[in-house]
Amino acid sequence: MMLSLGVGAITGCSTAPKQQKEIIPAQRTLNENDGENYPMRIYDPLERFNRGAYKFNAKFDQFVFLPAVQVYEFVTPEIAQTGISNFFSNLNELTNLTNSILQLKPKSSMYAVSRFLINSTVGIGGLWDHASVWGIHKHPEDFGQTLGHYGVGNGPYLVLPILGPMNARDGTGRLVDSLAYSAVFYWQAFNLNAHRGAGSAFAATRAVNTRKQIKFRYYKSGSPFEYDLIRYLYTQKRKLEIAK
Repeated sequence: MMLSLGVGAITGCSTAPKQQKEIIPAQRTLNENDGENYPMRIYDPLERFNRGAYKFNAKFDQFVFLPAVQVYEFVTPEIAQTGISNFFSNLNELTNLTNSILQLKPKSSMYAVSRFLINSTVGIGGLWDHASVWGIHKHPEDFGQTLGHYGVGNGPYLVLPILGPMNARDGTGRLVDSLAYSAVFYWQAFNLNAHRGAGSAFAATRAVNTRKQIKFRYYKSGSPFEYDLIRYLYTQKRKLEIAK
């Protein structure tokens, strides 16, 4: 070994085989470097709790959510998966419509109305997305965006079990949307309160379908600062969605 190192030093190159560098998780968070100004630093006073929730979500995703998605994809024909995705997307136009109206966005409001009417009729209850084929594309809006539109700040960053990353403003918005649409429109329209089994199946299918649409996989980013990266990307994404 000493001979090999000596030869490498004399010739200016090492004879040891190259090894791929292992990605080592960060030992310190960006927020701990108080003397430095990092663009990725986000207001995160609950970081200890948030990191614990992030790890919990990674395990939940690995052992519950993703296996459920795999079973769903295995037992459900692809054409049915597309129809189910379109169905829930069409219901969500009610959220888009209400928040577009609250933000005084006539174009987004007209798109939401048009999409809902077209897909609910020609698309047979939203199972087919004819509106997109005809060039009438979705304009997603939620109550968190509505609050941001009127100047409500982000508040502290949050990672909640199962629900994932958000901030205080968007968490409030998500709660309002959930109460207004899931509890009122969806459950009342389909009378799911009288059919608990159907209601549970509805909620579970919606959750699995939503996870299926998200390509993100925990700890696959290749970054030792994945938590900080997701926090930054989420915050920037919401800024762009509110500004549009």
